[in-house]
Amino acid sequence: MASFHHSIKSGKKGSARRHSTYIGREGANSTREDLIHTGYGNLPDWAKGNPGYFWSMADKYERANGAVYREHEIALPNELTREQLIELAERLVLNLVGSKPYQYAIHAPEGSIGKIQNPHIHLMYSDRMPDGIDRAPDQMFSRFNAKAPETGGCRKDSGGKTPLQLRQEVTATRKLVADTQNQVLSECGYDARVDHRSLRAQGLERRAERHLGAHFIEGMGAGEKALYAFHRGAPGSGVVEL
Repeated sequence: MASFHHSIKSGKKGSARRHSTYIGREGANSTREDLIHTGYGNLPDWAKGNPGYFWSMADKYERANGAVYREHEIALPNELTREQLIELAERLVLNLVGSKPYQYAIHAPEGSIGKIQNPHIHLMYSDRMPDGIDRAPDQMFSRFNAKAPETGGCRKDSGGKTPLQLRQEVTATRKLVADTQNQVLSECGYDARVDHRSLRAQGLERRAERHLGAHFIEGMGAGEKALYAFHRGAPGSGVVEL
């Protein structure tokens, strides 16, 4: 059942490489069996096609108080096939990231409640915008110099925006995510649609879905899980896993 969930997060200095390993299901995370597909793009030449190395350099050289990466975490319609999920992911990347360096992974874990797959995408990207200037890692992540761009780092896309501009940007981004999903659902012949607006804005009376979280679910007994699974399928249940 298609439902809308979209969160935007930021990663602090020193966290990017670790998160890259997590979403890519590398190292200690390789035993997880929910990875559907991974991809990356727009990396500088010095990264040599290795997103892990790119994030390691971002961790090392990004400013201490700066976000090393941004991330979109988006629930994907479980109506879609594997190939259709990948097509949707590629469109989301194009629409949300543009020319900025990125890495993404599609996970489709089987829900602990109801045993329903919960496909979603982790799309992490750098705010540093390529401008055609060849920079070494230490320069790329340094402060941008507007008067002499070749002497400073890449400009950050998030810089210089007011709180109002940022709120408007978030609203527009959520709409773009919903529109992209609905376009793919329509093209693939599905009737399901998602809506980025609040339930009140949609004119609906039911409660908002509540994210339970893995830790909460692990503490539930079999009977309690069965009860939640029953109510999850009921109109207005307000229960969701991701």
